[in-house]
Amino acid sequence: MKKRIILTLLLIMVAFIFVPFIPVLSFTETHTDSPIPHYLSIKKEKNFQIIFTHTIHKTDVIENYRVFNNKEILLLSMEYSDVAIGMPSYAEEGQTLLYEDGKYTLSYDRSVLPHFTLFIGNVEDQLFLQYQQKKYDLKERLEKGKSYLFEVKKLSLLEVMKGANLNEQ
Repeated sequence: MKKRIILTLLLIMVAFIFVPFIPVLSFTETHTDSPIPHYLSIKKEKNFQIIFTHTIHKTDVIENYRVFNNKEILLLSMEYSDVAIGMPSYAEEGQTLLYEDGKYTLSYDRSVLPHFTLFIGNVEDQLFLQYQQKKYDLKERLEKGKSYLFEVKKLSLLEVMKGANLNEQ
């Protein structure tokens, strides 16, 4: 009887270490054999933003997202002030473009992404992740010149211990 209880407790402890259950926003370097996951734990707040300076216009672009179904990314809108090179000047099907107070807001009816790749350029323009009213400078926390797969996923305790928590860097 004692052996069975000990074995059960051991199995629970092992499962607790190896089974993914901690929801995170994850940045995983691509093009490497042993990437270190960079992550930010997801709390109750499901909305987040990626804020960057457009390299040509030198104006801020704000992309608004929401964690969807605890595993996907819902692109809500994009805010910008210049429609020149690289920025949409009209809305396509399933989109709405508004211009107000010198800002364009491109809203999406339903743009669900399983993940996307984010390139950390060598230029000195800003690139932030904003979550729960806190900004994380991705140019400082991730390696410049590298691409990262961005996704919502769950990590195990072992993966959390091996990874780099953006809150602690």
